Amino acid sequence: MFLGLDLGTSAVKAVLVNADNRIIDSKSCPLSVSRPHQGWSEQDPESWWQAADLAVRKLGHSHPDEMAAVAGIGLSGQMHGLTALDASDAVLRPAILWNDTRSAPQATQLDTGHPAFRQVGGNAVMPGFTAPKAVWMAENEPELFRRLDTVLLPKDYLRLRMTGEKVSDMSDAAGTLWLDVARRDWSDELLSICGLDRRSMPRLVEGSGVSGQLRAEIARQWGIDGRPAVAGGGGDNAAAAIGLGIVTPGDSFLSLGTSGVVFTVTERFAPAAESGAHAFCHALSGSWHQMGVILAASDAVSWLCEVTGLDVGTLMEQMAKTDPAATDLMFHPYLSGERTPHNDADARGGFFGLARHHGPGDMARAVLQGVGFAIADATDVLKEAGARPERLMATGGGASNHEWLLYIASVTGIAIDLPADGDFGAAFGAARLAMLADGASVADVCHKPDIKFTIEPDRALADRLNPARDDWQQIYQLLKAQKNRHPIE
Repeated sequence: MFLGLDLGTSAVKAVLVNADNRIIDSKSCPLSVSRPHQGWSEQDPESWWQAADLAVRKLGHSHPDEMAAVAGIGLSGQMHGLTALDASDAVLRPAILWNDTRSAPQATQLDTGHPAFRQVGGNAVMPGFTAPKAVWMAENEPELFRRLDTVLLPKDYLRLRMTGEKVSDMSDAAGTLWLDVARRDWSDELLSICGLDRRSMPRLVEGSGVSGQLRAEIARQWGIDGRPAVAGGGGDNAAAAIGLGIVTPGDSFLSLGTSGVVFTVTERFAPAAESGAHAFCHALSGSWHQMGVILAASDAVSWLCEVTGLDVGTLMEQMAKTDPAATDLMFHPYLSGERTPHNDADARGGFFGLARHHGPGDMARAVLQGVGFAIADATDVLKEAGARPERLMATGGGASNHEWLLYIASVTGIAIDLPADGDFGAAFGAARLAMLADGASVADVCHKPDIKFTIEPDRALADRLNPARDDWQQIYQLLKAQKNRHPIE
């Protein structure tokens, strides 16, 4: 038996998987996000541990025999979060999350003043990444920064609590912007720019490598016999790729979760920072990937639910009564700024063309279309960077909305495959990495799921949507130009 843990933004998920790659059961526990100021997004690392502990205990309660037989554990988690620890491993401040934009000035400073971040780190410096967060902390919380002894990523804080070891994997570490991505090692130059050195960094292993053993007292509390090895694991997208069998150059997936991701495996480190693409290590040795990322996918739908007071089901029912190809109302999903392709922390969402006759159903359709247009922007970036995904495997909560996928297939021109029923998310991928750390082969473990059906691009729908997408893109450029002429103090 193998245990996979995924530390998401909204929940921690634990999944039990047997040696035949079959999920026995999964449990999750919710998390909350604190937003004390505009653009801030934080979580208490203790809440991560409490949620992970409870999710695993729930699994153990319902499946005690299977839990006792766990032979390996894998970890996955939200990327880029700054978890600051002092010399006694106490948390210095709430973790600054991936969708926090407070460090936009520091990101601009690093990106324009230090070309090595793009050359060695392989990415444009964006406020979501870890490096500018550390610079923000040094400038705004100098007393705390002087006490900083170790920086950990979110899932690696769970590892510390589980094993006592400070370790990260290559895929997650690449998202700090302190990794020499081609060499798969910390960059002394990039760390030094931020006032740090490798003594503050965790040890590095490959995602399928062994990072440590579960502490004996935790094993007893969880009902596990012995002390299973804990695999290096992966950042959430790399782990999700492992769960989907996206391991060969050219393999690609689309994730519609809180954020939206287009992910393509590459055979080498292929940076394309100027276009907004991310170039990171994959969770397997000798493998890399490119990504285009938008910050609000299903999060835009959640926001609309909050402001209308309607649940998702009711919104979709009302949307079904509207014209599927209507484009008189458009939506920018930049609720938390945007990464690909704009790298614009100050970008903001909005409805355009709103009229008295529009209701929640029209707004829901505009949201799905707007996210679809943003995904198409991210996909275009990967095409320009040379990745050129030929088909996408869909995952994430939004993948259950086939009309949404039809919008995306139509505006990108790329067919989207829907896996047969099953859970192929990051927690499952983490469990697979635990299998690899236990000695299994990639060929035996990382196979793709059966495909239930494929959503092909609808050319007629694309002909209706693409002119609206052109207008949608122009609106962003006009608003940006206006903001640059009249900056808000």
